[in-house]
Amino acid sequence: MAHKVKVGIVGMGQGGASIYKTLRSIEHIEITAVCDCRENAQGIKIAQLDGISTCLSLRDFLKVPNLDVIIEATGIEDVQKQIERDKEKSCAVIEAQGANLMMSLIEEKEKLADIKRLKGELDAILNSVQEAIEVAGIDGSIKYVNPSFSRVTSIPASRRIGNNIFEVSPNGALARSLRTHEAVFAHRAVVGGANVEVVANASPIVVEGKMEGAVVVFQPLTDIYKLMEQLKASNRVIDDLQTRINQISTSSYTFDDLIGSHPEFESALDLARKAAKSNTTILITGESGTGKELFAHAIHGTSLRLDKPFIKVNCAAIPETLLESEFFGHEKGAFTGALKTKLGKMELANGGTIFLDEIGDMNLYLQAKLLRVIQEMEFERVGGSQTIKVDVRVIAATNRNLLEMVKQGDFREDLYYRLNVLELRLPSLRNHKDDIPAYVHSLIAKFNRKFGKHVKGLTTRAEEVLMQYDWPGNIRELQNVIERAMVTVDEEIITHKQLLNLVDFPLTSQQEHTIEGLIPIEEMEKQLIRMALERYGNSVEGKKQAAKALRISLATLYNKLKMMT
Repeated sequence: MAHKVKVGIVGMGQGGASIYKTLRSIEHIEITAVCDCRENAQGIKIAQLDGISTCLSLRDFLKVPNLDVIIEATGIEDVQKQIERDKEKSCAVIEAQGANLMMSLIEEKEKLADIKRLKGELDAILNSVQEAIEVAGIDGSIKYVNPSFSRVTSIPASRRIGNNIFEVSPNGALARSLRTHEAVFAHRAVVGGANVEVVANASPIVVEGKMEGAVVVFQPLTDIYKLMEQLKASNRVIDDLQTRINQISTSSYTFDDLIGSHPEFESALDLARKAAKSNTTILITGESGTGKELFAHAIHGTSLRLDKPFIKVNCAAIPETLLESEFFGHEKGAFTGALKTKLGKMELANGGTIFLDEIGDMNLYLQAKLLRVIQEMEFERVGGSQTIKVDVRVIAATNRNLLEMVKQGDFREDLYYRLNVLELRLPSLRNHKDDIPAYVHSLIAKFNRKFGKHVKGLTTRAEEVLMQYDWPGNIRELQNVIERAMVTVDEEIITHKQLLNLVDFPLTSQQEHTIEGLIPIEEMEKQLIRMALERYGNSVEGKKQAAKALRISLATLYNKLKMMT
């Protein structure tokens, strides 16, 4: 181990403090003691914090044993003479000027070390980047190329460095920057023996206001194209994920939201609770508005798939030409307008539940494909050849008589029995009117929260009005009436007069508005429309036939139905 040089410093003002700071960081130097007659001298305080011995008199300082070097930083002649007279003979003395020279040399050495370290770091960076880099002096002499330059151009560094850029590449970005003393951006050129097309950026190198040369950075267009393709692929993934997020939903209702005391309703509810824990395919039947979708939500929310997607498909609302694409998705270019690959409802529901509402309106072709999915749990996208496997629980619902449709050839028998593993039959509201007060109480509480109101209930006469009505739209129609009443009511109680303004109730509830023995034309029209729909069905095709029988256009029928809700 090398012997450390023991150093003492006399004079700890600004100069001495500067010398002290430099020496204390040098490995082979040990500062043993410092001296200054001023107790508050800058260097004395620093040395005390470092735990170095400090002296306030020169006499005490010169008693410190085994000093190899004393640095005299005061410049005072009497101090210098006393040091020469009383120091140990083996101890050398360096006056302030000599010490400053020594400090300058040390600082320059440290700067040189810093420069070497920075150069090493810069070389590592330049050697690791994928872009090609070339540097030339102000006269055009090529001074440096990095490894990527040789990779891109197939020109070894030994054949490039030392040549003049004005001779080997006079029209390139580097030569142009040297001539114009300006930066060059997005310059396209062909370089190397392989005629590689590149995009280059060049910039002058300026040191202390003087241009010393220029540097060019370039990249092959093939690399840029690859990056663009990677970006496109990433965007496609993001688009697919966004599509999934936008279409996936979770169940919104639980069994606690299902109210009813009718034996048929309670039977369906009990059966649904038991079936929820299994993966059994379920068929929910009942008139429109009886709560089939609420049952589907509740079953999913109580199942083992509750944290997976719940996807709803209204088979009556999607045009037949798009139904297959909606169910199974399509590949880009599968048909006109298919600008990108789209995930179908089945794929989005993977792991969860798919609710097929109005299943009776599905065409026979799609029924066959759905049957395969239920049996095999696999399918192909429209325009695709890859088989996609899924794990989906199917819950279907309809207001139509599927068994009658099977007999007429409008619904596949094999699909019917696949769907009807477990059937939940929901009664119409007119068959369990005793539940109306409970429904109304629940709806009022719901709409109080929604509208910020404090409605307490109905008058006895208002409740009688609700009980006398047959509710062809079932619970959905009741919800619509109560919501509209809640919007308009200003008091805490809903009266029968407010209800009579919302729905055309039977004559027994409207005697104050009608002449005995007569039915208003509007009410007769509504009754005819209801009769037509009961005969031909509520599907799109049924509505077409109903409109034809009533001798009105389909658009007119839809407008009148909208006014009836």
